[in-house]
Amino acid sequence: MMNRVLSKPVFATRREDWQTVARRLGEFRELALIVILVVSMALMSQLSPNFLTEGNLRSVLIGMVPAAIIAVGMAVLLASGGFDLSVAAVMALCGTIAAWLLVHGAGVVPSILLTLLLGLGIGAINGALVTFLRVNPLIATLGTLSVARGLALVITEGYNISSLPASFTQLGEGDHLGLPWMVWIMFALVVVGDLALRRTRVLRQVYYLGGNERAARLSGIRVDALRVFTYMLSGTLAALAGVLLAARLSTAVPTAGQGLELTVIAAAVIGGATLAGGEGTVLGALLGVAFLALISNALTLLDVSIFWQEVTTGVVLVMAVSLDMLLRRGRR
Repeated sequence: MMNRVLSKPVFATRREDWQTVARRLGEFRELALIVILVVSMALMSQLSPNFLTEGNLRSVLIGMVPAAIIAVGMAVLLASGGFDLSVAAVMALCGTIAAWLLVHGAGVVPSILLTLLLGLGIGAINGALVTFLRVNPLIATLGTLSVARGLALVITEGYNISSLPASFTQLGEGDHLGLPWMVWIMFALVVVGDLALRRTRVLRQVYYLGGNERAARLSGIRVDALRVFTYMLSGTLAALAGVLLAARLSTAVPTAGQGLELTVIAAAVIGGATLAGGEGTVLGALLGVAFLALISNALTLLDVSIFWQEVTTGVVLVMAVSLDMLLRRGRR
């Protein structure tokens, strides 16, 4: 009797291969990003001899600090199934408030603490709108964006606030081991945030919240309190980014960070987060910020118009979300 060899249809084999690739990319997203960053840096060094210089890399690192700090909160927020479009406006408003307090005689520490409390309060408002009033996060945070940006302009009448005290600007300009203090603050927040999201019981719960809110509620997780907390964390970190940016520039700019919210969301999605919730890490978000910062820097070195850089960010955001959806389908 002849043995018959049974083979799977070609399309089935290809589908299984795609699912395997999608699963592995999901498991090693951060490693893949590191490889992409290394390859991108090697390519950019060939396109511009100034790219790998110490001064340029230092400039890139300093420039990505506000986005990276905000990305810590955004990674947690996306993992919980939410997102925040107001972070850039909150950053500008809080930087403005800190500078206004300083020039009106408030001390450095009280000014910073009050500013952080303001960011926390704005985050609490966002969280309350989304959690208790069931306002769509897009509408809620878009409204907060307009209010925060408008208040920054009202307070300053459209002008920058300068002549900030040296004890405050030292926070952004002072160096330690060759790097500004704001860079060390960024690294510390990323390390603490990543470990907390991976290891601590409270922040691990945001994955359950983002994955299945009903199941999380039935399992005993305080869903409402946790969701409000994620928005409060996002607002506080946006306020801190505003303080550090004002200290670095020695000036508060009420229009600072326009469009930064989309950059941060794109970076977090590139790093493995998803708009559907339940996934993402702080380290991945940082790598996404670094990737976008390197692209922007390379375009600047190649004398590409700033307007095309905005186009590039938009294209990267669309591609990142599209790739994320394809990977999710492959895993399913």
